[in-house]
Amino acid sequence: MTALLPPVNATAKHRLQSAAAAVTARYPSHERPLATPPPGSGLRPVLGTYGFPVLGHILSTLADPLQFARERYRRYGPVWWAGGVGFRVVSLMGPDALETAWINKDKAFSSTKGWAPVIGPFFHRGIMLLDFDEHRDHRRIMQQAFTRTALDGYLDLMRPGIARTVTSWPSAQRFPFYPSVKRLLLDQSAEVFVGAQIGAESEQLAADFHATVCGGQAIVRADVPGGAWARGLRARERLERYFGDQLPARRAGDGTDLFSMLCRSRDEDGERFTDADIVNHMIFLLMAAHDTSAIALSMLVYELGRNPQWQHHLRDEVLENADAEIDIDALARYPLLDAAVKEILRMYAPAGTLFRQAIKDTEVVGHYIPRNTQVAINVYGSMRLADWWPNPDRFDPGRFLAGADASAVHRYAFAPFGGGVHKCIGQHFADMNVKTIMHQLLRHYEWRVPDSYRMQLTWGTGPTPADGLPITLRRRGV
Repeated sequence: MTALLPPVNATAKHRLQSAAAAVTARYPSHERPLATPPPGSGLRPVLGTYGFPVLGHILSTLADPLQFARERYRRYGPVWWAGGVGFRVVSLMGPDALETAWINKDKAFSSTKGWAPVIGPFFHRGIMLLDFDEHRDHRRIMQQAFTRTALDGYLDLMRPGIARTVTSWPSAQRFPFYPSVKRLLLDQSAEVFVGAQIGAESEQLAADFHATVCGGQAIVRADVPGGAWARGLRARERLERYFGDQLPARRAGDGTDLFSMLCRSRDEDGERFTDADIVNHMIFLLMAAHDTSAIALSMLVYELGRNPQWQHHLRDEVLENADAEIDIDALARYPLLDAAVKEILRMYAPAGTLFRQAIKDTEVVGHYIPRNTQVAINVYGSMRLADWWPNPDRFDPGRFLAGADASAVHRYAFAPFGGGVHKCIGQHFADMNVKTIMHQLLRHYEWRVPDSYRMQLTWGTGPTPADGLPITLRRRGV
């Protein structure tokens, strides 16, 4: 549900919590089933409450979505429903419920219809928003742009810009890490994904892309002049024209950027994308490539700033290997970095909620889900449940080191990239991107945050720093 909501000023959190408590006291929600299971089915109803009239539980989810989700899980178990802005949304939590939706054995869950009311107008027909045979066919073609050879080429394009930008960051008492790394990733996406050099063209791409992402998070979801929704729609139109105008040259060229690769990619039967397909996929992939990586990097920097002993361990590992630059093969030499990245993905799932719609009656872990139900797969909350992760709010990369029993209890206890046929196609790209940036940061800098500092979060694709994540950044003598 949180992806339907706009960013919230961090200073308003206490007020939101107070308002939510007041609303709950004044308008008690009566627990009721979402629907009555068919007689003789043996299925249980999904229980929940709508909350405040019209708004539902919006205030509670804005104030602290993790706390809200864990309280509902404690009360109702892995399947429950809640109201918000006219919707009744069933939330799934825990690895068994997530597995049912992702594996989707009876093809009861539609990604297209689930995402349509959330980001559909802005990321129309992106790979994540396709269903069934069409999704399979598109993924087969797109896979050619994410082969090992392609990833090697992207990393070659990425490394100079990463090194140049990271080493240019100044020592500062309050260095704004989140906007700085977000800008690095936007510039990188323009260069590596689109083949656009940093400059006026890249600036416009970054601005239009940012407006498109914000449009999908607007609370006033109408084409009202001056509103975030309207700005996002106009930005989407400019992106469509930009990519569409370049298609003929990219199909005929031999570029190694992702845009060029998609233009030339074919599956084993020789099928390739239409022009409209390429435009839609590029707009979606730009969002997926930069937004989630910016969250993962920011959260890792935050936790390493709070846990200097882990920062020292990771830096020692980086310096002992003495790689000025790393390639994909070299990443295997950094098990501590790998463990720290996984722990951050567990704690702060960048794609925190994934949406589906039931297109026929079905069931999830014994609960009846009727046709046309909106479903939210709560990845973020699921990986912060004490049932599967002792001390789930503690940053502990040791959970993922060799010999540790990280998630043996269930293969979907750790699933930050989703599962089934919709598992993120770009997860290896994201992994090498985050690790390459962290490699440079650890070699050249030390950083910390005050002991009393707790990052305030807002909610978009996942938990995001609302205050820019100011860190004390100090250049090392490397």
